[in-house]
Amino acid sequence: MRKCLHAKLLLAFLILCVLSGCSKKAVSEQVIATEPAIIIESETDPIIIETETEVEETEARLQILEPWDRQAKDGMVRSYLTGEMVPEDKGNRRPLAIMMSNDKASLPQYGINRAGIVYEAPVEGDMNRYMAIIEDYDDLERIGSVRSCRTYYTYFAREFDAIYAHFGQSTFAKPYLKNVDNINGIEGIGSMAYFRSRDKKSPHNAYASYTGIQNAVEKLGYAQEYDTAYQGHYYFSQGEIQSCLEGDGILNASKVTPGYPMNRPWFEYHEEDGLYYRYQYGAAHEGNEGPIAVKNILIQCCSAGYYATTDYRNINVHEDQWGGYFVTNGKASSISWKKDGEFGVTHYYMPDGQEIVLNPGKTWICIVPTSDADKIIFE
Repeated sequence: MRKCLHAKLLLAFLILCVLSGCSKKAVSEQVIATEPAIIIESETDPIIIETETEVEETEARLQILEPWDRQAKDGMVRSYLTGEMVPEDKGNRRPLAIMMSNDKASLPQYGINRAGIVYEAPVEGDMNRYMAIIEDYDDLERIGSVRSCRTYYTYFAREFDAIYAHFGQSTFAKPYLKNVDNINGIEGIGSMAYFRSRDKKSPHNAYASYTGIQNAVEKLGYAQEYDTAYQGHYYFSQGEIQSCLEGDGILNASKVTPGYPMNRPWFEYHEEDGLYYRYQYGAAHEGNEGPIAVKNILIQCCSAGYYATTDYRNINVHEDQWGGYFVTNGKASSISWKKDGEFGVTHYYMPDGQEIVLNPGKTWICIVPTSDADKIIFE
């Protein structure tokens, strides 16, 4: 992937993780059964000679950020979205980035449990909308409900080299659709990719399916494999070493409230499985396949306004004006972020300047206007 972090900073970070006990199982059984170091007494300070086992332990720690080997092994490859091993045909295929409604009348969302990444952002007034990025959807006959595009979602989709699915767009977003491979529900071949259900009322009854999306992709001539220049988006901890947050300025984050006013969502950390379970509208947030839970949460604060005199939000996802937070394993840290040019990926940085390391698993990204940053609560 991208360049590795400074070796000394890396080693300090990894040793801190292991010593703090936040790793569920920091090294393999072979490394855990270490021999004690040999201490030779002298007239001055003791001389500590590292054993071969200790060297092996250090090397195991350093594997956390080494470049990925994405060569398929036994038909599996590491996912760009989650850092987990997935079937090769899914892990090497461009993912689907699909807009989803979050109005009460649209619930539950179909297919959202499969998303490796979910973006949540305001669209107009107090209303939020999701973009679910999914690589495992081959057996899904119903995905959505699908809603319209907003400008900033086109940039999010580009960051993951995804095929962007939406059902229409705002007037302000339309010029930006030329920048991303997209499947529009109200123009061109929309009827090929989407269908209307009978159990919901418009506009909450537009859905996609794997078959429909594939037919549209083939008809539009979009490439289905990742671009050869694409190198992924995030660093993930590797092996059995967990990325942890410890030290000055780290917040307890057993409950995380991003502060959205309409659905009033929050996340609760479950220590037994290390996941954050999502709640909204006063109850557990469930997709059609059950409760929604993620391993990592990113809160990205962005300057935001409105287009002209409308309620449509205009959110700046290119320039860091405030920062945000990284949340995992019951802890939270303040972060800064920077986007690589107009269409590059967004990098997130710890206070010491190191790029964040996600734990393998799903990630939920909350886009929060800087004017609402004071509503973010950690408990």
